[in-house]
Amino acid sequence: MSDATRSGHGGGPGGTASGAAAHFTTRALGEPAGPGRYVRVDEIEAAELVAGLGFRPVLGDRVMANFVDFAPGVAAPRHVHEEEQLVIVLDGEFTFDLDGDVRVMRRGDVAVVPSWVPHGAWTTDSRCREVDIFCPPRSTLLELAARQRERG
Repeated sequence: MSDATRSGHGGGPGGTASGAAAHFTTRALGEPAGPGRYVRVDEIEAAELVAGLGFRPVLGDRVMANFVDFAPGVAAPRHVHEEEQLVIVLDGEFTFDLDGDVRVMRRGDVAVVPSWVPHGAWTTDSRCREVDIFCPPRSTLLELAARQRERG
């Protein structure tokens, strides 16, 4: 590996030298918001708002990741919210309804849910583990995420 590539200044597949330099800059344009931290998701106690639907939220300052486990035969009812949401399937499969566009989603599939767009999901025979990314953080999960963050 060349020094230019190692330092993020080399060109190559998927980008240009200037794009890499801008993306991997070390020049801060503001003050750090706080210290970073590591989280082991499997050590977070799951909260079930619906039986068989375990939520493990991880809160940042301006974003939230919510790791969700669906047991077989469980539904997240159709709903809407202000926060933008990305749904990323990590393992298993479920059926996702995005404003009437219904599809089976499997590992590696992503759904983009804009603000106030109706959506819901359900499993049939299988389990599903997925992560929801919310920006800004999902208001109804803030208290749960704050408790998790305090536990460390």
